[in-house]
Order: sequence, then structure tokens, then C-alpha cells
Amino acid sequence: MDNYAVTGESIVARLQSQLGGILNVSDSKVLEAPDRAVSFSGHLLREPDDAYSVLRERFQALGYTPFLRKQGEYEVVIAQQGVILPRASQVWVNVALFVATLLSTLLTGALNEVAQVVPTPDLIMQTILRQPALLLTGLPFALTLMSILLAHEMGHYIVGRRYNAPVSLPYFVPMPTVGFGTMGAVIVQRAPFEDRRSLFDIGIAGPLAGLVVALPLLVYGLATSPVGPLPPHGLLEGNSILYLAIKYLVFGKILPGGGLDVSLNAVAWAAWGGLLVTSFNLLPVGQLDGGHILYSLLGKRAWPVAMAMVVVLIAMGFLWQGWFLWALLVLIFGVRHPAPLNDLSPIGSRRTLAGIGMLVLFVLIFAPIPLSTF
Repeated sequence: MDNYAVTGESIVARLQSQLGGILNVSDSKVLEAPDRAVSFSGHLLREPDDAYSVLRERFQALGYTPFLRKQGEYEVVIAQQGVILPRASQVWVNVALFVATLLSTLLTGALNEVAQVVPTPDLIMQTILRQPALLLTGLPFALTLMSILLAHEMGHYIVGRRYNAPVSLPYFVPMPTVGFGTMGAVIVQRAPFEDRRSLFDIGIAGPLAGLVVALPLLVYGLATSPVGPLPPHGLLEGNSILYLAIKYLVFGKILPGGGLDVSLNAVAWAAWGGLLVTSFNLLPVGQLDGGHILYSLLGKRAWPVAMAMVVVLIAMGFLWQGWFLWALLVLIFGVRHPAPLNDLSPIGSRRTLAGIGMLVLFVLIFAPIPLSTF
């Protein structure tokens, strides 16, 4: 025990010496004995960006990662033992999952096309197995959906690499014959975000890139889809404000309405699905893209907003049961967005306006009842 105490004191002293010219230290505490985590309170002598950049280099040389926080009237530097180093990705895994998801969405698209002329699910699959060339009928659906998902994830990846963030290539998730044939894709962030600016830019890049691809494809898909009487029964896609407006611009009428609706072709259906996935990602909660944006704007004040969003999701579950699952997933993976390493640097007015605009866009593309049967 005595040896640990001596070691802890020497480490604390060495860490505090690295704060010279950066933090006017008024207090220090060992948060995790003997020296796993140490906090230093005081007032910064430099701007947060400059302070953190120097601190990170100095502390990493001692085997520690610094965290910059605000507690009351004081700035706090927390030194956590350990340095997170980026690991090389197994690119073949990303490629294999991408190919598998492309085939999965191709099969889903083909099943949708064959279902229009073959009456039962068993016969649909038998027909495709007997005529494999029918898989090609799923290309418009698969290429549309995969283009949107790929644009979304590569938006995150490219901006992440610009910040030298340890982000992985996208991992696509195939789901053959279920829903859209995929559960989407994810980028793995192997270390905390450095500051709110990088958090904001990486978070917003995915939805923006996805929408740049999805919206033109949705307009094209709608323009090439027929309008006709509603069938006696079937699946009805949900209307968001933006989707309703685009249909009005394309067809000059509110649809569905007057017993009429648009019968979505493969491109329109996949583009609508891409819009739906984007709205899910923009939910302002947890570590979803909307959660990244909200935390960038509000910091820890985003946490009660996220909790309120979970309550809203549970309430909306009585309209569409899928929201119950989303609420459960958010609770499992975490409602509160973790703070970045440097939680003091502001994001600036330009990003603030862009973030508010993105939250407004979320309201415009959000469909309270994504799918319903009639």
C-alpha cells in the first residue's frame, strides 16, 4: 500500500507539472487510486482548443489521456490512465458485408417485383429459384437503397478521416427477405470524439450525404410511378411533411386522397426507405446522428432532451409498435451521449445554425407512423 501511495504521488506531481502554462491549478484529486484517474481544477491560461492540443501531447507521453471539462466556475483537467491507439481495420470484413448486403437487397427487390405477378410467398421464391435471371429485376431497388446507405456512411467516414478520428469503414448489415433486405450500416468510432466541432461535423455529414442522394432519386421514382385507386388491402408508407410536399409537387394533389394513391415503383420505394432510415438516424437521442448534433449544440443539457425523446418514442409506440423497439434499443445502448475529450471548445455560430436547421429537417422527414396496413 505504501509503495502505491508513493507511486501515486509521483505520478500526480508529474502530471501537474505538465499543466504549466495551461492551467492555474487550485486543487487536485485522485479519482481512481492509486493513479488511474486524477483531476486538476483551476482556470485555463489558454483557449480550450490550444490548451487541449498541448495537454494531449504531454499527457500521452506519460501514458494518460486528458479530458477537459467544466465544473461550476472552474475548468477541470482529468487525466485517465491509458492511451487509445487506432487499430487497423479488417477491410475484407467490410467488403464481404457490403457484397452480402447488396445481394440481400437484390433478392428483396426481386421478391417485390415477382410478388406483383405471383400470388403466394412460396411460389414467389420458387419462381426465382427456377429462374435466377429474375434476380436482376431487383437491381433498381438494390442500387437505389445501397447508394443512399453508402453515401450516408461514407459521409461519416470521409469527414472522420479528415479529423484523423479512428473511424472504421462502414459495416453493412444484411437481412435477407426481411423488410428492405438490410438493417442499414454502421461506422465504428474506436475512441471518444476529440471535441464538439468534430462531433458535429462527423455526425451531420452522414445524413446530409444520404439526403443529397435520396431526394433526387425519390423525385425521379415518384415521377415514374403511376397513380391509381387504392387497392382493397395492402401496405401503406407513412407520410412525413417533406414526403407529402414532394408528392404534391410531382402530382399536384395530396396523396393518398380521394381514393387515389401513388403506387411506388422500386426506385421510389427504396428512396422512401432511405429517407426513413435517415429520419431514424436523426432521432435526437443517444449516439445516433441526431444525438451527436444535439450534444454538440447543448452539451450535457442535451441529456434531459434525450430522456424526453425516449418518453415520446414510448408514447408513439401506441401508434406504431416499432417505436417500442426503438425506445428499448436506445435504453440498452445509452440515452445520454458521452462527452468528447475536450468538452469546452464552442462549435461557433455557423455550426449552431446548421445544427438547428438539421433538427428542423428531422421534423420535416419524420413519419410518426412509418408503415400501416389497410
